[in-house]
Amino acid sequence: MGGQLNAGGRLVVATHNKGKLAEMADLLRPYGLDCVSAGSLGVAEPDETGTTFEANAALKARHTATATRLPALADDSGICVTALDGDPGVFTANWAGPRRDFARAMRMVEAALDGAKDRSAKFVSVLALAWPDGDVELFRGEVEGTLVWPPRGTRGFGYDPVFVPAGHSVTFGEMDPALKHTMSHRAVAFAKFKAACLDGLR
Repeated sequence: MGGQLNAGGRLVVATHNKGKLAEMADLLRPYGLDCVSAGSLGVAEPDETGTTFEANAALKARHTATATRLPALADDSGICVTALDGDPGVFTANWAGPRRDFARAMRMVEAALDGAKDRSAKFVSVLALAWPDGDVELFRGEVEGTLVWPPRGTRGFGYDPVFVPAGHSVTFGEMDPALKHTMSHRAVAFAKFKAACLDGLR
């Protein structure tokens, strides 16, 4: 089951999002992997029917690996708000609507909190590496923080302007991207993936 990533080998990033592909390609570039998107290979996006980040990441990665017969890396991520019982969670993007309007999504979260005193939340990212034989490896990253209102900063994306990570005073939307990329939920997940799958490639 599974396999070994090799320098110069092809890895499919299971996304149709050009921004996510660019971010993943930047992270993977030092390891000599040839990264391509599922969209560029004509692989349709599967329905994300899982109820956890792990299930959706695995679903996307396995779907792409099976279709391309190549190893595939997928990300599923979102924000979990304590006072909302973990919502939006796996439905983080859905709250932004079909146009991915995250200003709308942030307003919805603030309205749902309705003055709640508990403003704690966490960002979660799960990376799934799938092989053509169906084997999947999962890597989870989390970062705890607090929600603020109104939104602050224009950097980052999604819910970044309302999220202040623990131990900091600025939102992800205000933070220097280089700093964010050292401690974000995706950075934590990628560090685990790197240690397991990439360190031997440099």
